[in-house]
Amino acid sequence: MCKQNDQCLIDLYRQGREDALAELICRHKEKIFTSIVLLVKDQYLAEDIFQDTFIKIIDTLRTERYTEKGKFLPWAVRIAHNLCVDHFRRTKRTPVIRTQDNKDIFNVLRFTDPGAEERLITRQSHSRVQEMLDMLPEEQREVIILRHYAELSFKEIADLTQVSINTALGRMRYGLINLRKMMSEKQIVL
Repeated sequence: MCKQNDQCLIDLYRQGREDALAELICRHKEKIFTSIVLLVKDQYLAEDIFQDTFIKIIDTLRTERYTEKGKFLPWAVRIAHNLCVDHFRRTKRTPVIRTQDNKDIFNVLRFTDPGAEERLITRQSHSRVQEMLDMLPEEQREVIILRHYAELSFKEIADLTQVSINTALGRMRYGLINLRKMMSEKQIVL
């Protein structure tokens, strides 16, 4: 089967030959994986994105939506690139919340199954954050919720709230400043 071109392997896979897909993956895995590693600069993340890439490729081939005859590798690399871009967009949207001693809260939190005490503390922390959010002016609260909980972009927030992007950014900035001030005044540690 090694002598077959990519399109022939795709056709064989569509006919039920799983080994054709295995050959296709073996043929291109190094180039695709290397392109992902160069973009994300993290071996483990690259492995996750590589798997997601082939899940998307397999789904597209199975549903017969593949239309890139003779251009499998560039198409596959484009899928991988888009998944990398999606990852960075999600990461960029993830808020960086700092503790009082200026540490990223996600570097402080433990990600194990919480015990009853930890669940109680977490519930109390969420409750405190909600109370502080409720004390913000409506437009600041709205932007923070849309950004951090709904994960909308500032353009989407601006469109939804019918303000300019700069206004949405300003509301976010002042909302975060006010939250930090409240935490400091009430000596709240999350």
